[in-house]
Amino acid sequence: MRRPSSAARTPLTVAALAALALTAVPAQAATPAAHTPDAPSPVAHRPTHPSHGQQPTAPGEFVALSEVAPTIRQDIRYFTPHNFVGEPVDGYRSPMCLVTEDTAHALARAQRAFLRQGYTLKVYDCYRPQRAVDHFVRWAADPEATKMKGEFYPRVAKDRLFEDGYIAEKSGHSRGSTVDLTLAKLPAAPTRPYVPGEPLTPCYAPKDERFPDNSVDAGTGFDCFDTLSHTDDPRVTPAQRANRQLLKKGLERQGFTNLPEEWWHFTHEPETFPDTYFDFPVSRRSLTHRH
Repeated sequence: MRRPSSAARTPLTVAALAALALTAVPAQAATPAAHTPDAPSPVAHRPTHPSHGQQPTAPGEFVALSEVAPTIRQDIRYFTPHNFVGEPVDGYRSPMCLVTEDTAHALARAQRAFLRQGYTLKVYDCYRPQRAVDHFVRWAADPEATKMKGEFYPRVAKDRLFEDGYIAEKSGHSRGSTVDLTLAKLPAAPTRPYVPGEPLTPCYAPKDERFPDNSVDAGTGFDCFDTLSHTDDPRVTPAQRANRQLLKKGLERQGFTNLPEEWWHFTHEPETFPDTYFDFPVSRRSLTHRH
């Protein structure tokens, strides 16, 4: 989820991350420009000084997934404290999935096929504003912020999260065509809420020991910073591999490409905005210009 899907990653030291977190200043909204592999893609930031309390809004190509595919379950983890940071993430003002319209319709087609097989899709994250990615960068620069290590990265030293590619300065999610998702077998009971401070279990533990989730067993929980999360890791059981492949093949039929390091991460191609990283909040108000 954190690895950029088409932008180059540059390893940074913790000291460099701290400096970046202290000096980064939001830029004025950018006009998309030609992207080259050696130059950063434009970031459509919120205005530095918004007038009259206005917030940036999404381009007309963005929609709420619930309006296109209402049967897809949503468990937006970054709106809650149940994530690797351990607190709600900047920019998530509503627990909702925003994506480009092409992506939403492709998910709707995939959902119809999965429903016929007795499954439903469940999304954990969709469009992600740049300010949320900046929050991840600040968190990665703080060596003391490790309260969720026991669940999300038990076997990874925090000072290696950037170097190992688990955190990046840019995310394909910010372009609106990338989603983190899984499958749940129907009928699927709701997942209970996370209680801050509850005991943590490693994300790669057996399913009946991990945080309870109504999804199929894919070998790890969502956002597990571990090589076991690699889609084709040979250590998962045959049943876990079958669940990963069911999700992957079903989404590939609708134009999605999987990130090999994360079984839950898919990008719909061709992307509607391949060169722009947006920063409007995850909120229905971001879409009000459409109505």
